[in-house]
Amino acid sequence: MAAPAGLDRDAHVAPGRAVGVVAGLLRRPMASYYLLLGSAGLLLGLGLIMVLSASSIDSYANSGSAFTQFTKQLTFALLGIPAFWLALRVPMRLWPLFGWPLVVVSMILLVMLPFFGKEVNGAKLWLALGPIQIQPVEVAKLALALWGSAVLVRKRPLLTEWRHLAVPLLAGSAVLFGLVGLEDFGGMMLLLFILVALLFTAGVRFRVFATLGAIAFVGLVPLVATKPERISRLTCFTDPFAHQDTCGYQVVRGFYSLGTGGWLGLGLGQSREKWGGLPEAHNDFIFAIIGEELGVLGCLVVVLLFGVLTYAGIRIASRVDDPFRRLVASAATVWLAGQALVNMGGVVGLLPITGVPLPLMSAGGSSLILTMFVIGMLASFARHEPEAVLALHARGRAWWVRWSGIPLPELPGRPGRARQALRSGRAGRPLGHYRARTGGRR
Repeated sequence: MAAPAGLDRDAHVAPGRAVGVVAGLLRRPMASYYLLLGSAGLLLGLGLIMVLSASSIDSYANSGSAFTQFTKQLTFALLGIPAFWLALRVPMRLWPLFGWPLVVVSMILLVMLPFFGKEVNGAKLWLALGPIQIQPVEVAKLALALWGSAVLVRKRPLLTEWRHLAVPLLAGSAVLFGLVGLEDFGGMMLLLFILVALLFTAGVRFRVFATLGAIAFVGLVPLVATKPERISRLTCFTDPFAHQDTCGYQVVRGFYSLGTGGWLGLGLGQSREKWGGLPEAHNDFIFAIIGEELGVLGCLVVVLLFGVLTYAGIRIASRVDDPFRRLVASAATVWLAGQALVNMGGVVGLLPITGVPLPLMSAGGSSLILTMFVIGMLASFARHEPEAVLALHARGRAWWVRWSGIPLPELPGRPGRARQALRSGRAGRPLGHYRARTGGRR
C-alpha cells in the first residue's frame, strides 16, 4: 500500500528544513565564536571525565586515592581559565609584538632542556622551574605562529624572492626545529605543520614548498638515525605485533583496548586495559580508553568535536579582515587539528607513535594551559570579525561580559565617532549592513 502523498512530501521537506536551520545558524555574526567555545568546552569536559576514569587505578595504587591525577588535571583546567580570559583581553595591536620575545624565551628554554630537563621514557621534554614544570615545545609552537605571522605580513610584497623568505623566517624556523627535534620529534613535526600553514596562507608558491620538503627530508634523516628509540618506533609501526613484547607493547595494548569496546563500549569506568595493561592510558593513549569505554560512537563524537573546532578556526581565518590575524588563526588551527590527528592516528595504528598529547583531553599541565590560551586567542579573533564587531556593539555588553572585564572590539575607523554613530543610528552602511545580513539576529 502506497504511503500518503503528504507523508512522502514531509519526509523530503524535513531534511531540507534541517539544513536550512543549520545554514541560518551559521550565518549569524557570532557563529564562529560559539562553535569554537562549544567544541572546546565539550572536549575539555569529556577530557576531564576520561582522565578520571583512565587514571583512577594508577592513582589509587600510587597514592591511595583514585582522584590524585584527576585533581591535578582539574587544577590545570582551572588555571587555564585565567589564561583563556587573558587572551580575550589582549588588545589586537599587541599580538604582533609577542613574537620575538617568545622566540627568544623558547630558544633559551630549549637550550636548557638537554642539561636540566626531566627525563621521561628516554626523552627530556619537561623543564622544572621551581615548583613549575613546563614543556618548552609548547612555547615554541606559539612563538612560531606569532613571530612567523608578523614576519610574513611585513615581507608580504617580497615573498617571491628567496632571500627575503629565508631571512629570518626559514633560518629562525630551522633553529627552532633543530632544538626541538633533539628531544621531541613529534613536537618538531607540529612546528613543521605550523610553518606550512603560514606559508600556504600567505600564498607562497608551490615550488617553495617542494624545495622546503626536500630540505626537511634531508634534515629529518639524521634526527631519526641518531636516536635508536626513533628507529625502533618506525620498525614497530610497520608490524607492532611482531614486537609486542618490546617496542610494540603500547601499540598492541591500545589495539586491544579499542577492539574490546565495540560500537557502544564497555561503559564509563569499565576499561580493563587501564588496570596496568596500557601504559600512559590517561595521557598519550586516552583515545584508546575512550574507544574501550565509550565505543566507536564515543570516538566518533571526539572526532566530530575536533572537526567542529577545526571548522571554527578555518572560518575565523577566512572572515577576519587583518592579514596578521588570518595567518595566526590558520597556524593555530592547523596546530590543534594536526596534533589531534597525529595522536589519534598513532593510537589506531595509522601513524607512528610520537608521544604527542591529545589537545584538551590528555593529562598534562603546560599543554592544557597553553591550549586554552590559544583557544582564547582564537575566540578574541572571532569577536573581531567585521560582522561580529557590529553585532556586539549593537546589542551592548551583557552583565557577565562587564563583570568579566572583556572589552568590546573596536569599531572600524575612529572608535569614538563610529561608536557614537552606531548608538545614534547614524552609522550608515555598517549598521544597515548588519541589520540586512542578520535581521537583528545575534
